[in-house]
Amino acid sequence: MTFSVDIHSHFLPEQWPDLEARFGTPDWPWMKQLGGGKAMLMVGDREFRPVLDDCWNGARRIAAMDEHGIDVQVMSATPLLFAYGRPPEQAREVARLFNSAARDICAHDPARLKSLCQVPLQDTDAACAELDIAMAEGHIGVQIGNHVGDRNLDDAGILTFLHHCADVGAAVLIHPWDMMAQQRMPKYMLSWLVGMPAETQLSILSLILSGAFEKLPRSLRLCFAHGGGSFAFLLGRVDNAWRNRDIVRVDCPRLPSSYTDRFYVDSAVFNEDALAMLIKVMGEDRVVLGSDYPFPLGEQVVGQMIREDEGLSPGLRRKLMGANAARFLNLPDELGGRANAA
Repeated sequence: MTFSVDIHSHFLPEQWPDLEARFGTPDWPWMKQLGGGKAMLMVGDREFRPVLDDCWNGARRIAAMDEHGIDVQVMSATPLLFAYGRPPEQAREVARLFNSAARDICAHDPARLKSLCQVPLQDTDAACAELDIAMAEGHIGVQIGNHVGDRNLDDAGILTFLHHCADVGAAVLIHPWDMMAQQRMPKYMLSWLVGMPAETQLSILSLILSGAFEKLPRSLRLCFAHGGGSFAFLLGRVDNAWRNRDIVRVDCPRLPSSYTDRFYVDSAVFNEDALAMLIKVMGEDRVVLGSDYPFPLGEQVVGQMIREDEGLSPGLRRKLMGANAARFLNLPDELGGRANAA
């Protein structure tokens, strides 16, 4: 069976301390346990999302991986837990709490369950310090949101943090959160269906058009969730704008499409034609398996689309299922070697 690595899955602890009581401010996330392996993720008094115990039960996760034929799963926090809008010292305490919880879940089978930490990204020094601690504790990288308030990824402080990630060898998964224009998308999960893809395209273009990739080391390993959002489909529009409008290329010395070798995207696009276009735009070596497990908008049988896509050659299928992710994460590959972290 083809070696497989799912780089995009989420966890929630079964319980955590009452953050509202601890910090004296309202609207912190908490878990309302309902029994029978069911729970409701809450924000203050508001229901946010129903969840099951595969969010926190390591044995359940491994059983699902076995059922789906997944060798390694990489967990990261549900972005609701980031606390970027809180005081930095509180966000760092929250990061410590959830980073520890992630390692506890991974302890069920450390060879197969891996974790990405979270950091208080609103404070660059605190974020770098927390990343150092988390990497020493066994995390293999970090998940960050695609913005902090009004600061996009080209913000000087965030670029400093990304440079630090390269220095310490941390893989970076960038996940959209706190979506734009939510007041115009109150129903039908439109914030997830429209806002998330747009947020991800915005974050990629923030790095490309600002010239940030000219300043960041090539050793930095970035991956954007959800197939890079709307980026691949609209890249032709961006290239056209760069060619014809000087205000687009003022800080970007090269054609935007020439930067696709600087980052990865996951495969969570749920359509074979979309996957084919993604591979054509990004290249065979820059797309990795990502499922968004265990949430309903994720791939319900992890890796099924790649396995069943008759348009993929065996070699390409091997890359998408695990070889590319092993390189991105600097994990041992199925042959017992170590993938290059290029």
